[in-house]
Amino acid sequence: HGLVDAVKGIIDAGNARRITIKNEQGDEIITFPLTAGAVGVVIAPLLAAVGAVAALVAKCTIVVERVK
Repeated sequence: HGLVDAVKGIIDAGNARRITIKNEQGDEIITFPLTAGAVGVVIAPLLAAVGAVAALVAKCTIVVERVK
């Protein structure tokens, strides 16, 4: 649940443009582009996907591209 909670917190902060999750080797597993209008619509499927990723990897890195 830690990964899902971290991603949810980033989305709730509202200043992220893109979230990328990478595995221990630094390989990109999944990237979620975030747009201001779509965040409310896509949050549930996005968090479900993050939960699935969390089940597959033991350790990962969250990379956040912030809005400038």
